Amino acid sequence: MLKSDHPSTRQRNEGVATLAPAGGPSQPARRDYWWVLAIAAVIGAFSWPLFELGRFSLGSEVYSHILLVPLVSGYLIWTQRSLLPRRAAFSVRAAIVPVAAGGLVLLIYFALKSAGWKPPPADALALTTLAFLLLLTGTLAAFLGWAVIRAIAFPLGFLVFMLPMPGWIERGIETFLQHGSASVAYGLFTIAGTPVLRQDLVFQLPGIALEVARECSGIRSTLALFITSVVAGHLFLQSPWRRTLLAVAVVPLALLRNGVRIFTIGELCVRISPEMVHSYIHRQGGPIFFLLSLIPFSLFLLLLARSERSAAARAQQTLPSRESARTAS
Repeated sequence: MLKSDHPSTRQRNEGVATLAPAGGPSQPARRDYWWVLAIAAVIGAFSWPLFELGRFSLGSEVYSHILLVPLVSGYLIWTQRSLLPRRAAFSVRAAIVPVAAGGLVLLIYFALKSAGWKPPPADALALTTLAFLLLLTGTLAAFLGWAVIRAIAFPLGFLVFMLPMPGWIERGIETFLQHGSASVAYGLFTIAGTPVLRQDLVFQLPGIALEVARECSGIRSTLALFITSVVAGHLFLQSPWRRTLLAVAVVPLALLRNGVRIFTIGELCVRISPEMVHSYIHRQGGPIFFLLSLIPFSLFLLLLARSERSAAARAQQTLPSRESARTAS
């Protein structure tokens, strides 16, 4: 927990509170706990939607990561605790936008429910979780100020991965991954010289026909890899464009990984037996191919980190020469 710059809690700074009490029974020390109580109140108000979100996560193959997201955010804040401002300004004005947005989301949710809307669980939880995150941000902004919000911007923004995707977005991503992976697999079959006839998502191979179903889209491992890229970019890269490039690289890597998986299963069915379609590598092989995809991902991350260090070294070398030229002129 962070401490005040001054050992005495009798010093009063209007509109300012420390993130941690320095001791003593004075009123400012007691005010330091208000932000904790306010956050507890927000969590308590959303206790049932959050419980439903946790239960949904435990029963979902795509969103099993949701329960880990707050833990990762908390860990990132803990590792950055020495960089947090030691004083936090109370600012009701800073909370207006996120609180208003959160209230608007809740208003839309209840208006739809009263009109007879019966959404799938993911759609309803997306709205209630978005409202919770906005109100949580507004509460932090009001009691701690924007300086603290800026300091924890990434861990706070990372909580967006608690949101389940609305059904139409999830289906759109699955369709894209299905067709993209099928195109990659078709190219690999062609390169390998395997006789293949493709009809959209169906491959007619010697002795067997394979279809790239929705369950074979690889959306779960793709989402996991994307979240990994966001965290890795934050921890190991500095420039925004390199972080963005690392995250964008997940898309072709996901298509390649899933295409290789389809190609591997097809080749096993052709070369060994059509019964290989029921093998472990098909039914439970997703984690294996995900781990394999971490190899090129890690190499690309290493390449970006090295290029960033090289660019920083060149900038350091050119700086003295520029200063010398200015001195000479």
